[in-house]
Amino acid sequence: MINKKILATFGLLSVVAVMAMAPAKQEEKEKPKYTNLKVLPKSITDQQLHTVMDQWSRSLGARCGFCHARNEETKKMDFASDAKPEKEMARHMFKMTAMLNKKFFEAKKDSTGMMAETGVNCNTCHRGTSHPELVKTWPERGPRPGQGGLGGPPPGGLGTPPSGGQQGGTPPAGTPPPTRE
Repeated sequence: MINKKILATFGLLSVVAVMAMAPAKQEEKEKPKYTNLKVLPKSITDQQLHTVMDQWSRSLGARCGFCHARNEETKKMDFASDAKPEKEMARHMFKMTAMLNKKFFEAKKDSTGMMAETGVNCNTCHRGTSHPELVKTWPERGPRPGQGGLGGPPPGGLGTPPSGGQQGGTPPAGTPPPTRE
């Protein structure tokens, strides 16, 4: 009887010892909770956030420090800080592109709340520079109608054949034959 008690005690102690030596199950690492997200979805994953930041960074030809402030005590980036005005401007620009895409491109949101397909994004205007250059898209003022140029007769007046080139001959391919009335 004593042998059975000793054997049971020894067996129980062995189980406890083996369990104590086994590596404890690591607690599941909580994913970082991002703070101060105002335009990006709170449920954004690490991969999605890094993809968005990479796209914005490349579109502006800038690095993280362009919008994010550095914490001088920790010597690390303080991504939650609103110390830099560029960060607030980026938020305004994000809202602007989202509005344009929704209104004019009927963009739909994906499961995270991000625009799934867009017609306009940061790179549409920035093209690798943080301060895009204003480009005139309208022509300089030309002559008034009736004085040549757009909306007026060609130089030399009405009915004057264009200078150079051969008159008569074979018309360009696809030109309908002349009709006689």
